[in-house]
Amino acid sequence: MGNPGGTLSLPVTPLGYEDHTWIAESDGMSSRAALAAGSGPYRSAVVPPISQLSVHLDGSMSADSEEAVAALASFDRYASSRLGSQSTTLGPMSAVLLRTESTSSSQIENLTVGARQLALAELDQSTSDNARVVVANVRAMEAALRLADALDLNAILTMHAELMAGQRGWEVHAGRLRERLVWVGRSAVSPRGASFIAPQPELVPAALADLTEFMRRDDLPVLVQTAIAHAQFETIHPFVDGNGRTGRALVHALLRAKNILTQTTAPVSAGLLRRTESYFEALTAYRSGDAAPIVAEFAGAARFAARTGEDLVDSLEDQLDAARRSMSSLRPQAAAWRVLPHLVAHPVINAHLVSRLLGTSGTTAQRALAQLTEAGVLSERSGLKRNRVWQHGGILGILDTYAAELTRR
Repeated sequence: MGNPGGTLSLPVTPLGYEDHTWIAESDGMSSRAALAAGSGPYRSAVVPPISQLSVHLDGSMSADSEEAVAALASFDRYASSRLGSQSTTLGPMSAVLLRTESTSSSQIENLTVGARQLALAELDQSTSDNARVVVANVRAMEAALRLADALDLNAILTMHAELMAGQRGWEVHAGRLRERLVWVGRSAVSPRGASFIAPQPELVPAALADLTEFMRRDDLPVLVQTAIAHAQFETIHPFVDGNGRTGRALVHALLRAKNILTQTTAPVSAGLLRRTESYFEALTAYRSGDAAPIVAEFAGAARFAARTGEDLVDSLEDQLDAARRSMSSLRPQAAAWRVLPHLVAHPVINAHLVSRLLGTSGTTAQRALAQLTEAGVLSERSGLKRNRVWQHGGILGILDTYAAELTRR
């Protein structure tokens, strides 16, 4: 509905609060004065239930959200038609789009990694801790899509377990609801003065049960339901760490469950990454009782994902077309042809991975890599005699350019 100022709003019940007292404990770095200031009363959030939420959209908000969902569905169809529904490239293309989405979701949390390091991490040959963390985010996204038909507490815990398994020092928290208070603020020893103090841990299970009931509803506009579910999840903040990335994986689980994206993954987080400040402000507005900003952020991100996703699919397919021309002298039965589609998802590759992907011998894998190198499709950049890796520079360049442009758009 609209308000007198002409700005759209979508009222939801604002957060409640409850009063508690905090006793700050020394972390070995804080002064006595800081500990004293950190001790005292504070107010933590109480999340209102949304399972029975009534949603009444302004006409323009309804049209905007419907157009955004239509754009995502159109992108899904485009990827399938551009590549062919039976194409061996469609699966790898879906995989690289999922990795692009995972990279963007991680970058919102200031976890940045280049395409080459991410690909090396998938081969367990990266020296980048961030790359390993982003690979774990990929696994969380994969779990979200795999479990989309049963979005319950176990599915959420599985997504989080996959995510945190790749984050050193946090494995003990993987797939486990938090048992302590968490907050968003600068102090590590006290919630006092924090910008957001999440609900007490004993309130989390019931809040998640309510959220999963809300996600099962089929009487709501999909984008509105997705945006509200995401905002509610981030407000519950059910984990010690990884809430943002798990919550954005949940977005894709819902889009798959609602049959919007059935063939591939759209880079929705890439759209959010363009406007991280607005995204976080929208979450704050939701907690204050207005869901319109978060719906608008997701609508804009969805349109961005659909438009740039098509460009990304086209650019990557153009690279494969160029490779096919370079390989024209190879006989049709050559193993290199079977490797080619996989280069989209694996622009850095080794013989072991080729052997696994094709279900073939190491000798055949080496021969395929040699054929691709001779054709100028791949180059061997490690310079090693053992643990050699080959890469497709064009695909890596496209992925890095796409990521770099997100913060400049």
